[in-house]
Amino acid sequence: MAYYVYLLASRKHGTLYLGVTNDIVRRVHEHRTKAAPGFTSRYGVDKLVWFEVYDDATTAITREKELKKWRRDWKIRLIEEQNPGWDDLFPGISN
Repeated sequence: MAYYVYLLASRKHGTLYLGVTNDIVRRVHEHRTKAAPGFTSRYGVDKLVWFEVYDDATTAITREKELKKWRRDWKIRLIEEQNPGWDDLFPGISN
C-alpha cells in the first residue's frame, strides 16, 4: 500500500496545509468539497501542489513530522522545485 505526504495551497504563495494519507484521491477530494470542517475548509486550501509517495506508513508520518517543522520558505522552495507554476495536480491523479 502507498502512503502520501502532500501539500495543499489556497493559491500561489497562499495558505499551505501539510498532510499524510493512504488514499490521496479520496483525501484531496474531501478537502476540495469541504467534507469536513476545519483548517482547509475555513481558509479555502484546496489545490494539491506537491506530494511524495512512500511504501510504509511510518516513513510517511516521519516525513510529515519533519516537514511540519520546516519554515514556510523551505516548503515553498520544495513546491517550486517540482511545480513552479503551482498547478493543481489533482486532475492528473484523479483519473
